[in-house]
Amino acid sequence: MRLHAFILRHLEQILAAWESFARTVETSMPAMDTQGLRDHAAQILMTVAEDMQTPQTERQQIAKSHGQGPVADGDAASQTHAMTRFVAGFSMDQMVSEYRALRSSVLRLWLAGSRIDDEHDFQDMIRFNEAIDQALIESIAIYGEAVETTRKTVLGVLGHDLRSPLGAVLMASDLLGKSMNLDARDRKLAGQISASVGRANQMVTDLLDLARCNLGSGIPVDPENTDLGALCASVIDEVRTAFPRAQIILSVSEPVTGMYDPGRMEQVLNNLIGNAVRHGDLQQPILVTLSREHDCAVFSVQNRGELIPANVLPHIFNPQARYSTYAATEKGASAGLGLGLFIAAEIVSAHGGEIEVVSTVEQGTIFKVLLPIT
Repeated sequence: MRLHAFILRHLEQILAAWESFARTVETSMPAMDTQGLRDHAAQILMTVAEDMQTPQTERQQIAKSHGQGPVADGDAASQTHAMTRFVAGFSMDQMVSEYRALRSSVLRLWLAGSRIDDEHDFQDMIRFNEAIDQALIESIAIYGEAVETTRKTVLGVLGHDLRSPLGAVLMASDLLGKSMNLDARDRKLAGQISASVGRANQMVTDLLDLARCNLGSGIPVDPENTDLGALCASVIDEVRTAFPRAQIILSVSEPVTGMYDPGRMEQVLNNLIGNAVRHGDLQQPILVTLSREHDCAVFSVQNRGELIPANVLPHIFNPQARYSTYAATEKGASAGLGLGLFIAAEIVSAHGGEIEVVSTVEQGTIFKVLLPIT
């Protein structure tokens, strides 16, 4: 019996095997009934059988083998199945395993009743595997889109909704710190609360900025006439207060002013100088320079100490690459340089500028920001 005819004739038997496997998949969601476990499986199998009966040229077969088969519309059973499995709590690996089990079940049941001895039997197996792979590709694509959309939405909601309560706590701690009725111990506790909430608020701001970037809107900037030299001096004063042992030397060759977002640029400067202090050798000075080169403002931070590994440098401004490949074991100078540097790079880009990094024995680690002067 031809394989496509076998699938249609033994559809219930194949669906029972599909359901039996799906029932073994453990998720955090409530157990599903038969209808839920068989969700869209019948339509997927009928689509596979129909595809196997459709004439196919050699060129079309080669395109399919390269994953370039015809793209299904938004109502394809494989795509709808992926969304329902996503909602049901299946991981992508678990959803993929369903297709693997389906492929195995169909071929096992078919081969149990016949031998492969005709040329069309081999072609049927090839066409069947192509059709299953096509359905799998469609499911993976839709599942991936659902995961990415959810991730971006959660980041956006998390960043937005946490700002209000954190702001209230920060304001309350500041008011407590200014109260004349507190003793030294309580005033110190209020200061610690304020500092901790400030750091948490910055984390939320970073998350919100990351969500904006992922959603494609970018980090918003509100340029105004800004003196970068004064901004550098202010940031360095703040860093010195937090790290009194740090030797930070500022060199400004001439006044540098332009149209920049002062709050955002302060974020960039604070990140780069703060990283130099936290990850550099405090026994040696940190050199901060600001100058004009043609029509650009050039800001750089140089520190000595443990170098950033060469294999990390190409990914230093990409938080996804760093967290997935290096951050689990990173130490020393490059530890923790993920999200902050990514946001700094996005802010610089929003101003039409560029950010560069070198880390060598001769020069130490140097971050350089180039901004157009407008």
